[in-house]
Amino acid sequence: MTKRNAPDSYGEMSEPATLTIQRLLPGPIERVWAYLTESDLRSQWLAAGQMELKTGAPFEFTWRNHELSDTPCQLPEGFSEENRMQCHITEIEPLHRLVFSWKGSGDVTFELGAQGDDEVLLTVIHRRLPDRNTTLMVSAGWHMHLDLLVASMYGRERVPFWPGWARLKAAYEQRLGE
Repeated sequence: MTKRNAPDSYGEMSEPATLTIQRLLPGPIERVWAYLTESDLRSQWLAAGQMELKTGAPFEFTWRNHELSDTPCQLPEGFSEENRMQCHITEIEPLHRLVFSWKGSGDVTFELGAQGDDEVLLTVIHRRLPDRNTTLMVSAGWHMHLDLLVASMYGRERVPFWPGWARLKAAYEQRLGE
């Protein structure tokens, strides 16, 4: 595993207003795809919401980040216990690529690629981030959510979301500069 793909590796601005972040996950690819597309598995690390896996299909994500671990944590000021977002699938290639709208800040692409016999490289690309504050919030969010995905898939303890997010947001402020 390279440093870039390590569970704690940082996302990078791969082009202006585009965050790219990767994680190496235990396969097979069908298992990783299930964690991206099935609400009960996705709700362990990101957000709940049923998806009809076809181009143009609408869906709703429901986040409850304070429930992503067994350890209680306090919400940051200005955040609610639940957040909902209307999205729709713009592109799908089962087991390899899923692209969907992200209200207010572009679109998100999940790309999966087999790495040897038993690992899968997940690349998340979040395009058209509208401003610095959104970029910082999204960078810390994807980083923390993907760390929770790694923990879920390996059966490890999932650390509380909000303290990790706050730490990562500060780190991304330093890493991404002005």
